[in-house]
Amino acid sequence: MSGMILNRVTANPPIRIPPRLEQSIARIIINQPPVTTATQELPTMADDKKRDDYAIEMGERDGDHFKPPTPVPQHTFTPTTSSAANNPILPILSYCGSSILMTVTNKYVLSGLDFNLNFFLLCIQSVVCIAAIQTCKSLGIITYRDFNSDEAKKWFPISLLLIGMIYTSTKALQFLSIPVYTIFKNLTIILIAYGEVLWFGGSVTPMALFSFGLMVLSSVIAAWADIQHALQNYGHLSTEASARVSTLNSGYMWMLFNCFCTATYVLGMRKRIKLTNFKDFDTMFYNNFLCIPILLVCSLFVENWSSENVNKNFPAAQRNNLIIAMIFSGLSSVFISYTSAWCVRVTSSTTYSMVGALNKLPIALSGLIFFDAPVTLPSVSAIFIGFVSGIVYALAKVRQNAAKAASSFLPTTQPPMSASSQSARDSFKT
Repeated sequence: MSGMILNRVTANPPIRIPPRLEQSIARIIINQPPVTTATQELPTMADDKKRDDYAIEMGERDGDHFKPPTPVPQHTFTPTTSSAANNPILPILSYCGSSILMTVTNKYVLSGLDFNLNFFLLCIQSVVCIAAIQTCKSLGIITYRDFNSDEAKKWFPISLLLIGMIYTSTKALQFLSIPVYTIFKNLTIILIAYGEVLWFGGSVTPMALFSFGLMVLSSVIAAWADIQHALQNYGHLSTEASARVSTLNSGYMWMLFNCFCTATYVLGMRKRIKLTNFKDFDTMFYNNFLCIPILLVCSLFVENWSSENVNKNFPAAQRNNLIIAMIFSGLSSVFISYTSAWCVRVTSSTTYSMVGALNKLPIALSGLIFFDAPVTLPSVSAIFIGFVSGIVYALAKVRQNAAKAASSFLPTTQPPMSASSQSARDSFKT
């Protein structure tokens, strides 16, 4: 019986709905809102957010066109810091001014006829620097590490190199004019660059080599201009000319020693700073703090502290001015460190390198303005060539850093490998 019923049901043909009735039912189903059941999830805030993300505001309809929607006011963030502190002109001018101040004050103190208390001058500068940064730390302006004996032992060789650098710098500045001193200071860049090639795997680009050639050329022109000026003013065979030329030769020798000491100090500090992870003011604190006892001992036992020599170094008519200049020279080292960090923070490292290259021109001109440096065509040409060499070198470093940043995404060359790593690698091949 059940089989007969099943056959009867399946045997019947399907019911056909007229097309008009089918269209009416479809309209009713489409226009009817969906019914929410217990098993159906309700729309959440996340779903509303998704629909809002893809919603397009068409505006009000005006015939066949839509009016543009009213723009929503945007709330912009206004920084609370002052615009003067973030203006790049102010830190650049401050950095240049502090560099000129330090060079001019040192030259003023060392320009005396018989000044020979160089260790005492450096000791005063270190004491003033420590007092200044300690005061700034107490006021909360800067921060640096407290003294640690273990870190002091690691940093002590760098302080010795610093003493050699600043002592030879004062001796060279004592015998040479500020423009010649500034021009010869560029030769330190060559020694540092090739020291990085030997010890840190650096490289020298053709553009950097071209700048090195300009630096050497400017130094040769400056030395020739100084010697020619001395011979023309005092006569080729006079005793005064011979004394002047010997003074210049002494200055060139001290400048050569200063270039080597500066390059050794910079390269050694770069290698040592990885062990201590010092920041700028940490370096300044340990450098000056460790130098004070050494400079004081050298001044007491090496230099002449007789009353006659003291009066010769500090004449009564200029004594107060010399002491003030010593204090300002110590403060200017703090200004240089602070303004250089300020310049990098507000601008960029690229701008800072260019400012360092451009800063040599006003320093050289300060020697022509404040002191009796000879103003001749060869001397001015040497200043200009040295100025251009600094700009070319800064541009070479900028391009080299940009090339390194671009090649870091997809290396095309094999990085340098030490001899032990290479031997171990070759042993695996055999």
